[in-house]
Amino acid sequence: MARSSARNAHFSRSSSRRPTPARDVPRSPDPVSETIRVETAVHDTLDVARVRADFPILARMMGDNPLTYLDSANTSQKPRDVVAAMAAHDLGHTANVARAMHTLGAEATAAFETARATIAAFIGARDDEIVFAKNASEALNLAAHSLTAGLPGSGEGGHGLGPGDEIVVSIAEHHSNLVPWQMACQRTGATLRWFDVTDEGRFDLDRAREQNLVNERTKIVAVTAMSNVTGAPTPLAEIAEWAHGHGAVVVADGSQLVPHQPVDVVDLGADLLAFTGHKMCGPTGIGVLWGRRDLLATMPPFLGGGEMIAVVTMEESTYANPPHRFEAGTPPITEAIGLAAACAYLDGWGMAAIRDHEGAITAYALERLATVPHLRLLGPTSPQGRGGAISFTLADLHPHDIMQVLDSRGVAVRGGHHCARPLHERFGVQSSVRMSSYLYTTTEEIDRLVDGLRATLAFFKVGQ
Repeated sequence: MARSSARNAHFSRSSSRRPTPARDVPRSPDPVSETIRVETAVHDTLDVARVRADFPILARMMGDNPLTYLDSANTSQKPRDVVAAMAAHDLGHTANVARAMHTLGAEATAAFETARATIAAFIGARDDEIVFAKNASEALNLAAHSLTAGLPGSGEGGHGLGPGDEIVVSIAEHHSNLVPWQMACQRTGATLRWFDVTDEGRFDLDRAREQNLVNERTKIVAVTAMSNVTGAPTPLAEIAEWAHGHGAVVVADGSQLVPHQPVDVVDLGADLLAFTGHKMCGPTGIGVLWGRRDLLATMPPFLGGGEMIAVVTMEESTYANPPHRFEAGTPPITEAIGLAAACAYLDGWGMAAIRDHEGAITAYALERLATVPHLRLLGPTSPQGRGGAISFTLADLHPHDIMQVLDSRGVAVRGGHHCARPLHERFGVQSSVRMSSYLYTTTEEIDRLVDGLRATLAFFKVGQ
C-alpha cells in the first residue's frame, strides 16, 4: 500500500463528502485543499452501491426505464468529486498559470502543478514526465511528429526518419494510433508495417517473428495496450523487449488500460504512453503523454507559442525543458485539475479492486451473452486475460438498428467500427455493437442488455 499512500499525498477521498455549494466558496481559500483535495480511504473490494451514489446520472430514468450505461470505453461518467473540484477552481481560483504574479495566478499555478504531480503518481511516473494535451489523440500526434523529427535515422544528416526506416503498428489500433503514423510515413518516406491478430483478436507474435516484423530498420513500435474493440490486452512487455533489442522506441496507447487497472510505467515496457481523461471519470479536453525523461529531452516541440520557450529573438528561439516545451499556450487548467481529482477518486476505491470488479462483470457478461441466439463475439471468449470492452454482431442486423432498440429500453451501447475499421475488416464485418463496463456497472445492467438483445431479435423477427 506504500504506493497508494504516495499517490494520495496530493488527493484524498471520502464517500461522505459532497461538493461545497458555489455560494460557500471561501474568500481566501487554499488553492489545493479547496479545489482538488478529496479525502481517501483505499478499499480492497468495491461497494458498487456506494460507487453509484457518487454518479447522479446513473439514477436517471429514460422514459419508463432506468438508465443502463454500458458505453464507458467511449466516455465514462463523472462522479460528484470531480465536478466539485473543477467548479471550486473555476469559482475561486481562475487565473492563468506560470504567467501572472498575483495571488490568483500563484494559486492557479500551484493547483495545476499539483494536478500534474498527482497524475504522475497515479501511474508511477515523475512529475516532469507528464505532458498535458487535449486528449490521447493529440498526445499520440505529438509523439508521431516529435519522434520522427528527433530520432537518429535516415533523414537529412542522419537525423529524423527517412526512406529505409520502418514504423510498426498493429491492425488492432484505434485510428488515433494509426493515422498519425501513416502521416509520419508519408511525411518522411519511412515504411509502415503492422502486427496481425489471431481469429480471437490477440496479437499474433508467432507470425510477426516469422515475418521478422521488428528488425534493425525499425525505429518506432506504436501499439495499443488494450484493444477498444475486443478487450484483448497487448503483450506489451514482450514486444517492448523485442523492439528495444533493435534500438526502437515503443509508444503505447493506454486509453483502455490506464482507467481500468493498476499501471506502473516503470514495469510497462513502453517509452511513451498516452491516455485520456474522459475515459477515466475525468473531463473531456485533457489527455496525457507520459515519456521517459531522457527521451522527452531529445524530442523537439510539437507546437510553438507562449511558455514553451526559454529565449526568443527575431532570428531564433530556444525551448523550455520538458514537459513545458510541449505545452504551448494556455493549457487546459481546470481540466487537468479535474483529471487529477478523477485519479484521486479511482485511487480511493483502489485500482486493484476496480480491476477485480470489472473482471467479474466481464465474466458474467460473457456468460450471459453466450445465451443470446445469433450473437457472434469479436474477441476472446474467456474472461481471463481480457478487458471489459465486448464487441459483437447480432444476426445480420445493423448495429445502429440494434442500438436504437436498446436505447428505447434505456440501454446505452455503441455501434459502429469504434474508430478501428481495419480490425473489423480483419474479422470480416463492417461494424459491431460494443458494450463496455466500469467500476459502477452491475450484473442487473448486464441482464437488461441481454433482455434488450432478445427483444431486438423479436422486433426484427429473426429466427421466426
